[in-house]
Amino acid sequence: MVAQSMVAAINLLLPQLSSSSVHPSHTELLWTVDAYVIVFAGLLIPCGALGDRYGRKGALLAGLGLFAAGAATSALSTAPALLIAGRGVSGAGAALVMPATMSILTHLAPPEQRPRALASWTLAVGLGGLAGNVGGGLIGAYLPWQALFWTMVPLAALLALVVTRTTPRTAKSTGTDRTGRPSLDPVGTLLLTAGLVALLFGIIESPLYGWTSARILLALALGAALLGAFTLHALRSGTPLFDPRVFRSARLRASTLGTAASFFGLFSLFYVNSQYLQYVKGYDAAQAGLAIVPLTLGMALVPRLAARWSARPAPVAGGGLLLIGLGLLGVSTADAGTPYPLYACWLLVISIGTGLCMPALTLGVVSSLPRHAAGLGSGLSTSTRETGAALGVAVTGTLLAGHADFTDGMAVALRGVGLAVIAAAALTALGLRRRAPREGQAEPRPDRSPTPAPSTRP
Repeated sequence: MVAQSMVAAINLLLPQLSSSSVHPSHTELLWTVDAYVIVFAGLLIPCGALGDRYGRKGALLAGLGLFAAGAATSALSTAPALLIAGRGVSGAGAALVMPATMSILTHLAPPEQRPRALASWTLAVGLGGLAGNVGGGLIGAYLPWQALFWTMVPLAALLALVVTRTTPRTAKSTGTDRTGRPSLDPVGTLLLTAGLVALLFGIIESPLYGWTSARILLALALGAALLGAFTLHALRSGTPLFDPRVFRSARLRASTLGTAASFFGLFSLFYVNSQYLQYVKGYDAAQAGLAIVPLTLGMALVPRLAARWSARPAPVAGGGLLLIGLGLLGVSTADAGTPYPLYACWLLVISIGTGLCMPALTLGVVSSLPRHAAGLGSGLSTSTRETGAALGVAVTGTLLAGHADFTDGMAVALRGVGLAVIAAAALTALGLRRRAPREGQAEPRPDRSPTPAPSTRP
């Protein structure tokens, strides 16, 4: 929850930062936001493998330490470069924290309780987004911007103490073959991380420079080339970071698509929500942060209910994504005259959809990989979330920039995003119709020789 909150919280402090003694330029303000997300998402998969190989509890504690060190660096910064560097260090810490938390839950929970455990993890991620919006808004209204970062230091220390005393160590994975067991694979790690960073840079910076600018096209092309090189390397390596053949699993493809689509829609909403409430409705930063509270009701109440339906992921995940898409279409009709209770109702629809689909999608990713690669699966799931979130902000920001009137741009952007999420709902439901693999097994892979079916003759 703490790691996810720092994705959103900084956005509500940008006005205060721009007029502070740090004097960041417009580009430096963008990098203050983006450094955390780019490093966070770029390192998630290798950090998940690192925890699987060397210890998940150790990865969690190291991540909390890095997170606190980065926050202290940002709080003490007197120049934009130091502020941005601190954000990047905190992002690296978050990349260690997020996969380790899900992986530890997966190992500690008995099989029958695993859907509920992952539902709790999903709830924490959703509440992190709320905490970031509310906390950032309150600090922006009543405290200096440094308070956000100083708060994170004792909080991370307290969490580290609690983890040390309460969290047991889980068995490490030591295999190095193509069964999905984690390998550090330095070459593959470098190619994958660099490819994701280049791709995320192109997506995140596209509203500023334009999708057709040379800088963005080069970043996207470089990212695609590096990811292609990673795929070729992994297919030829005996000890890859992870085997790209896992994406032959229809469940894994559907779950990653649904995860990306849900955060694509959610962060499109987050991007316009604060601006709509402040610029169109006239709310201050604290009011804008509190006004998104309805978005947490469904996230808090529905995941535990959805966990009971974990055996039927297709209708649960597809239905949840459908509600997110319909809610975004509803929000797209909002203007200056829209009463807040109606706006809050649409937020509640999106919230229920998110709470419904996220446990099933998270379980779909984790159950498609061997249990000993849970950290890798968590890193893949969270990296997909952050990439979808970055794409949602970039697409929405680009569409908004093309309209002089904010409400017109908001309507066009959310309408397009909502329809895209609805289309993804149909594709996700189709992919999840395959029966889940048995506990402890990965979904069968087509590249292996099939086992002959037993005879059905008497």
